[in-house]
Amino acid sequence: MTEASFFQNLEQQYENKLPFVVYSRPINSIIKCWLQKDDVLHETVTFSESGFVFSPFDLEDSAVLLPQSECKHRVLEISNLQIGEIHNSDVKKKSEGQSFHIQLVNKCIAAIENGELEKVVLSRSEEQRVFENPIQIFKRLFNTYKNAMVYCWYHPKVGLWLGATPELLFKVEGQQLTTISLAGTQPYNANGEVNWTEKELKEQKIVTDFLANQILPYTTNTKISDVESIRAGNLWHLKTRLISRIDSKSKLKSIIEALHPTPAVCGFPKKKAKAFILNNEGYNREFYTGFLGELNLKLSKTRNTNLRNVENSAYNVIKTQSNFYVNLRCMQIIQNKAKIYVGGGITKGSVGEKEWEETQNKAKTIGNILS
Repeated sequence: MTEASFFQNLEQQYENKLPFVVYSRPINSIIKCWLQKDDVLHETVTFSESGFVFSPFDLEDSAVLLPQSECKHRVLEISNLQIGEIHNSDVKKKSEGQSFHIQLVNKCIAAIENGELEKVVLSRSEEQRVFENPIQIFKRLFNTYKNAMVYCWYHPKVGLWLGATPELLFKVEGQQLTTISLAGTQPYNANGEVNWTEKELKEQKIVTDFLANQILPYTTNTKISDVESIRAGNLWHLKTRLISRIDSKSKLKSIIEALHPTPAVCGFPKKKAKAFILNNEGYNREFYTGFLGELNLKLSKTRNTNLRNVENSAYNVIKTQSNFYVNLRCMQIIQNKAKIYVGGGITKGSVGEKEWEETQNKAKTIGNILS
């Protein structure tokens, strides 16, 4: 399929106000799109179906599903996409709520110092005018953020979201579970060097320990990598990889509930941090810090394709694959405005003014695509 025909199908889907997702996984030259045949709103609470799932921050709300069987599928393999000039040169950024956010951070620090919490991730949103077609914005995201899961997701009954997230919640291939601990944030600098503070290293360890403990009832033989620094756009993050084997009796929904939301987007202890967020942030995150990705897609791998009866052969291996990415570095487009979501982890060593500056740096990751 050519680039022109691939995006022509996608543009037609959007013009017809029919659900779709177009996405590319990190370090990947393959772009996939799913085009739902009608505008029916499918939801899942069991995560037992096959499809593409878009889940909110709060699992008390249902996740939206584009069922695999109800979609047409297109694949494009390409390194860079053809994109035009940015037309919205008169973009106006609207960054409000500095006083509220700093006060909220200070309230959170007080709760941490009183021993009620160890870490809370506080977020906010800011608006930026946008006039471009969202599919053009997706193309720019794909060309710019090669080490992220970039996507454009649309359902006429839910909304329009785009993002470039570097954070894998977890992936499953057969019985192997891989999850990533990603925390700590510093601006990228030209010399490529980064010096992490004790506060940032502690924040990273909280996430890693949480993941290791949460998967323990469902997996065995967990291997934890060394901490490394990775770049995501104009930011540095700390990253640790955990790989384990899923017990045959474990259900995917149980693993989702155990891991989501992680301390990287919620806090620790999980229940208390989530309650603090829902009671104090003052707005609905919706799908920000939720997760999205392929759900229970069947893969067939055969060691010897020359066997006559491959289906019944011991050499034929059927695997199910799921891969979920945390919905960070994202925006929701409503009419001609992009609502950009940003947040940061608050611990005992946090400073309100610096946390505000961190959210502004993060907003540039997506905001620069629009200006």
